[in-house]
Amino acid sequence: MASADQFNMQNPLTQYPQPKFPEQPQPVPGLASKMQPVPDHGETSYKGTGRLNGRKALVTGGDSGIGRAAAIAFAREGADVVINYLPEEQSDAEEVIKLIEAEGRKAVAIPGDLKREAFCKKLVETANNELGGLDLLVNVAGRQKAIADISQLTTEQFDETFKTNVYALFWICKAAVPLMPEGSSIINTASIQAYQPSATLLDYAPTKSAIVAFSKALSKQVLPKGIRVNIVAPGPFWTPLQTSGGQTQDVITAFGSEVPMKRPGQPAECAPIYVFLASQESSYITGESFGVTGGNTLP
Repeated sequence: MASADQFNMQNPLTQYPQPKFPEQPQPVPGLASKMQPVPDHGETSYKGTGRLNGRKALVTGGDSGIGRAAAIAFAREGADVVINYLPEEQSDAEEVIKLIEAEGRKAVAIPGDLKREAFCKKLVETANNELGGLDLLVNVAGRQKAIADISQLTTEQFDETFKTNVYALFWICKAAVPLMPEGSSIINTASIQAYQPSATLLDYAPTKSAIVAFSKALSKQVLPKGIRVNIVAPGPFWTPLQTSGGQTQDVITAFGSEVPMKRPGQPAECAPIYVFLASQESSYITGESFGVTGGNTLP
């Protein structure tokens, strides 16, 4: 695993582990601490420069994966952070809270199921109250389960995937926008699956397409309020979402080998784009989708 920070030049092909990886099935939602190798979320590698001093952020899926990397980076850039996650992910979440607090920032953990509208509304209200405001919203939490054939894809799974990935994002944005001041930023997480869908992700891929369209439409609606909305579209990233059923285990062993970079991305490699889109440096950017895909370019 790389030890250098994001400012040190190195060969991206060899910067992080490459396949082959061991099979490592986990029950949903999975824990980062049990992955082999353990992902890099920037725990030691991300160095902040004060780009988000005084900002107040809510990050869903902040216990592990890309959400965890964004939460750590935001804290190191000077923001106070609320993270949301499922109760089963408490041990991962506690690690993130300690990392945020180690930066002298306020950290708030709010477990709960985003498939419930009432909880999503309460999550935003609590985040706003705990932080004394809310000016950064990062929707990362998602559900992904690989199914080989449409005949095996149940209506229940299809519904749960859309509730987690699309409905929750809608409910959270709806609750947050009235609370957000001018200069705020919303960052939603799509996927390369929105543009290059895999055969086994028949329910997941269209949710990511929906996120892209929703975000572009919302960006036009809230721009008069001084709020920007952008999208990050990752490729294959080494997170518990993949090992807990997001991919079949035969795919996990070679995960990331299909992209030009020949390896999966590590969550820490996504953090800088979230920081950029959250910061005033991206003040003239809204309604855009940014690929972090290891070389599989977006259209």
